[in-house]
Amino acid sequence: MSAHGDPIPMIARRSGPLKGRAEVPGDKSISHRSLILGAMAVGETRVTGLLEGQDVLDTAKAMRAFGADVEKRGDTWHVHGVGVGGFAEPGQVIDCGNSGTGVRLIMGAMATSPITATFTGDASLNKRPMARVTDPLALFGARAYGRSGGRLPMTIVGAHDPLPVRYATPVPSAQVKSAVLLAGLNAPGETVVIEREATRDHSERMLAGFGATIATEDSDEGRVITLQGRPELRPQTIAVPRDPSSAAFPVCAALITEGSDVLVPNIGLNPTRAGLFFTLQDMGADLTFENPREEGGEPVADLRARFSPDLRGIEVPAERAASMIDEYPVLSVVAAFAEGQTYMPGVKELRVKESDRIDAMARGLRAAGLRVDEGEDWWRVHGLSFGAVPGGATVETFLDHRIAMAFLVLGLAANAPMRIDDGGPIATSFPIFEGLMAGLGADIAREAVPA
Repeated sequence: MSAHGDPIPMIARRSGPLKGRAEVPGDKSISHRSLILGAMAVGETRVTGLLEGQDVLDTAKAMRAFGADVEKRGDTWHVHGVGVGGFAEPGQVIDCGNSGTGVRLIMGAMATSPITATFTGDASLNKRPMARVTDPLALFGARAYGRSGGRLPMTIVGAHDPLPVRYATPVPSAQVKSAVLLAGLNAPGETVVIEREATRDHSERMLAGFGATIATEDSDEGRVITLQGRPELRPQTIAVPRDPSSAAFPVCAALITEGSDVLVPNIGLNPTRAGLFFTLQDMGADLTFENPREEGGEPVADLRARFSPDLRGIEVPAERAASMIDEYPVLSVVAAFAEGQTYMPGVKELRVKESDRIDAMARGLRAAGLRVDEGEDWWRVHGLSFGAVPGGATVETFLDHRIAMAFLVLGLAANAPMRIDDGGPIATSFPIFEGLMAGLGADIAREAVPA
């Protein structure tokens, strides 16, 4: 069952060359943060290139519920903010749909204001652990009341007299770090986050852009981020770069589909996000960065991906995991077409995404004729090289958009078609996926639901 109604079964068949430009949507991480920080600034923030997937639209709706004026006029989103500490108490439950990023960041943003809010989501989100965010928010003085295991639906009672916090993140998580920093905006003094492994730094870059005083330094403890509380955030004009996590799908499809040559323009290449592309190059992919430049404080380039029949399996450096955590499902598809084994350590975070992504990918790859080994914190795909992947399976996606898209990419180069039980959740992050891939020449279609 799709998160948004009846399931949408889909099929991908072996395709001819993929050619053309893949204009992928705006970056999801930056889109969420643009809306939230715009709502916490004083004045009007204007955003172009916003990802208009369901996850981000749910965040826009939530910001309205907290008192900000958020509307789209033409191609530009206008956010009239209420200032740090200016959130109103919402009159209804905040439904964050499928978005773990949205709910965790919004919880952080409201946790140091004297208001109460209740959060819920779809069936997938309501299974995901929230204690990793509510534990540090409790240090500020916020209280959380949820279902057993720290799960949604959950009510957050914001702190009336918040305290500044010094917090070392127990797992590498940009969501946790960002929630603590957003909470620190309305706490006095300095809020400090220490992360042993650096995670994506969109929040730090954007906080600085909005006028917060924030400093980052590397120490023996790890990366130390210090935020001065109670700033007046200045509204911004933001051009959202295109999402590297979405770019991963047409890029990887081109690498494994014979004769392909695809250009993916304007992709954000923040070093905390671009690990997949360097990993693909390590595997021998014909992947190049053209026209490198900077937009809105973020490095950007055009990616050109060409068919690469001589891919080889590698050991992916564990320290790269945080910079490509969402891309492991589609990387494992590329690994299926590589000569030898691809070993992926340091990935336990995949166990608590929209689904247990290691389990979901291992099941589907095995059904498609691949050998996969797995542990709690690692997995290994035994590649069959180009032209030798059987395919021919129907895969359960567990309401996970990245699992759905990964197996559709697999079907484009496997010897027999690949089916997925439900492509509905793809709309949460990549609503134009079907049309974009069809425009490149991919044979991906919806199937009738069995009676």
